[in-house]
Amino acid sequence: QVQLVESGGGSVQAGGSLRVSCLASGHGLTFKNLCMAWFRQAPGRAYEGVAAIGVSDTAITYADSMRGRFTISRDSAKNTLHLQMNSLKPEDTAVYYCAAGGACGSLDRGRYRYWGQGTQVTVSS
Repeated sequence: QVQLVESGGGSVQAGGSLRVSCLASGHGLTFKNLCMAWFRQAPGRAYEGVAAIGVSDTAITYADSMRGRFTISRDSAKNTLHLQMNSLKPEDTAVYYCAAGGACGSLDRGRYRYWGQGTQVTVSS
């Protein structure tokens, strides 16, 4: 069992930056071996894959609209996954979710077993 807790959401103006984080915990957890991802859900819209990272930071994948603006990374010493978001746009407004225990590098929501509660990101124009 893996528990995930997101943090770092908030409000920012368009063009700004924000970093969201996800703290993972669980009995016997080897964080660097955990395949993880970020998803988001905007009001009235379906979940959307944002970025994924595989074992030992391999298989890093980005959705096309985020590539070049968002960076996924992990701090294995702190069991924390990060998503650095730059050049934010109003359409990036959503609840951002951390997920783990899925197919490495996948942006398919159905392939992840563990989920956090989400953190709100709001980008104003």
